[in-house]
Amino acid sequence: ALTVRFITRRFIGDYDPTLEMIYRHVTVIDGEMVHFEILDTAGQEEDSLQIEEKIKWGDGFAVVYSVTDRCSFDEVMRLCFLINHLHSSPKRSSGTEQPPVVIVANKKDLQFDRMVSTEDGENLSKALKLPFYEIS
Repeated sequence: ALTVRFITRRFIGDYDPTLEMIYRHVTVIDGEMVHFEILDTAGQEEDSLQIEEKIKWGDGFAVVYSVTDRCSFDEVMRLCFLINHLHSSPKRSSGTEQPPVVIVANKKDLQFDRMVSTEDGENLSKALKLPFYEIS
């Protein structure tokens, strides 16, 4: 839903959230035309090799968890460390610069179903030294 909203500027409730998709989008940022290819994994990776290949593919990452799902929050640290590890590998030709990574807590409007506090997200982002956003 987050990716679809970014691209269309609308909330689309009728889509398959378990379907992995690549979205292509062009927008202007700071006066420059930017071409995005966004891989929405939908959190469906089953083995570490698949996850590693997808991380190697990316140039920037939004690590998204649901505030209503503690298990998705628990995966954030592991994914951030994996991104850091794979992108600092000497095999990468892009040098030593780390890709941009942000931590995004989704579904903040579902206060009654919340299992992860805003403070939990903020503390994790401070520990990892990454930006943090809570959205709906």
